[in-house]
Amino acid sequence: QVQVMESGGGLVQAGGSLRLSCTASGLTFDDYAMGWFRQAPGKEREGVSCISGWNGGFTRYADSVKGRFTISRDNAKNKLYLQMNSLKPEDTATYYCAVGTRPTLDTLAYNYWGQGTQVTVSS
Repeated sequence: QVQVMESGGGLVQAGGSLRLSCTASGLTFDDYAMGWFRQAPGKEREGVSCISGWNGGFTRYADSVKGRFTISRDNAKNKLYLQMNSLKPEDTATYYCAVGTRPTLDTLAYNYWGQGTQVTVSS
């Protein structure tokens, strides 16, 4: 069966960086779009970034993270990454990796989800 697992979260000071990783197994990884989402306490889950399947030639970012976050994928390793720079306290959330049918920030396009990894940014 399909399994999705995130790693790389942690506690960082404002202005710092973190790199999240996601491994997806049980599928032909490069056939699928992938996305990063986040959910803060008391808020709805929101799309952060997404990337198309195959060569990852299409990417999209939420306005709140443009210029600070970079999504990438390594199909040979079945891995997805999110490089997060210039982190802000408002980036604090649980971050989720998801496998989807198309590269969009809409959660409805994603069928498989990881358990999430916590990112906390202190001021």
